[in-house]
Amino acid sequence: MLPYLKAMTIKRILIRLAAVVFLTVPLGGFMFLEQALAPKAELWPRWQAFNPASRESIDHRPWERILRSFVKQGEDGINRVAYGRINDAAKAALAGYVKTLAMTPISKYGRKEQRAFWINLYNALTVKLIAGAYPVESIRDLDSPWDTKSVEVEGVALSLNDIEHRILRPIWRDPRIHYAVNCASIGCPNLFPVAFTGRNTGQLLELAAHGYINHPRGARVKDGRLIVSKVYGWFQKDFGGSEAGVIAHLRQYAEPALLDALKTQTGIDDYEYDWGLNDAGS
Repeated sequence: MLPYLKAMTIKRILIRLAAVVFLTVPLGGFMFLEQALAPKAELWPRWQAFNPASRESIDHRPWERILRSFVKQGEDGINRVAYGRINDAAKAALAGYVKTLAMTPISKYGRKEQRAFWINLYNALTVKLIAGAYPVESIRDLDSPWDTKSVEVEGVALSLNDIEHRILRPIWRDPRIHYAVNCASIGCPNLFPVAFTGRNTGQLLELAAHGYINHPRGARVKDGRLIVSKVYGWFQKDFGGSEAGVIAHLRQYAEPALLDALKTQTGIDDYEYDWGLNDAGS
């Protein structure tokens, strides 16, 4: 028994427990279990260093060329990636871009450049991961995609979870980060066909928040019931720490029809998320 327990992580035990109680726990209780499994924002102090005097910028044009070539918006408003069209030359270009970022002494840059750097690196690594494994139906079909150390920056091995939950979330403490990083899924906020830069990140974060919240997969009111993305359940702490906080956040970006529907909402009735691959096909 003891060797078995040692071989299993606490997270896997919790996942199995969640599966067992799924049919007996009401929505609120089950969402609480999913919140418990979601990664917490835990600062990695190693990455706090920055140079406030730096005026240097990072060239993200190679990444933008890839995005413009393979990211397409569907009629449903969801951006999809043509993973099947990413040929060897494009894969080499993508790998070259990731290598360039890996060789960047990011601690010597200013905060705005750092934020764009980490967002682009996360998204580029995700596209690289899927392109290398394609065809797949979901990123969850891969082995530990978020926990695998997939890049070294300044000689330190990093995973996708490290970038999102130990660098981006705890350093910037901005809920809009969740609209910027893309997990290759239909339920995720759109991957933009443009790269983030030190200059445009603030604007892109606003556009991303507005676009996701006003799309049905972000938030909608149907028959008087408020249905939102599980992003707002998993990371509720980043959105005010309560359902009321989430609703207040939604109201900041809601267009008139949604804003009017939200006026009478005091709680969240359901959470949804589509883990299907955001694939535009070949």
